[in-house]
Amino acid sequence: SHKVYQEFIAKYKALNKKLDMDQYVVPYLMSSHPGSDMNAAIELACYLKRNGLHPEQVQDFYPTPATLSTTMYYTGLDPRTLKSVYVPKTYEEKAAQRAMLQYYRAENHDIIRSALKKAKRADLIGYGPNCLVPPLKPQRDEKFPRTKNSSQEKKNSRKQKKRK
Repeated sequence: SHKVYQEFIAKYKALNKKLDMDQYVVPYLMSSHPGSDMNAAIELACYLKRNGLHPEQVQDFYPTPATLSTTMYYTGLDPRTLKSVYVPKTYEEKAAQRAMLQYYRAENHDIIRSALKKAKRADLIGYGPNCLVPPLKPQRDEKFPRTKNSSQEKKNSRKQKKRK
């Protein structure tokens, strides 16, 4: 929770001051972990935005031998309870979950917009304080559609330039 995080940061800063050191906490997040669906990734992205956190280090979950997470990944079950666990496996979903955690990067906006629409969370697309990404900007042709005359005028202009 945010309160636990804030308490940790306060203790960390106090320890730095006591030791007269200047150390930093670098958040490292994992996306697409077994049990994490798109709604969980969206919720985490909203939390990150609300709290002004911009993680630089995000990695997709990859199964590693002898871990509970890997058992969940391959079986779709939590081995402690034998209850079913959602496991994101498609490239598209894994990429969307990863992008969601770095919502602030412009290169992620297209994939995030698509994922938010698919998850029926288009309310998070816009310029409001709770929005994760801006809306898609209209193409110039959509904003100022060409008429047949202007298109024809350009063709005629090109022909005239070639003749000269």
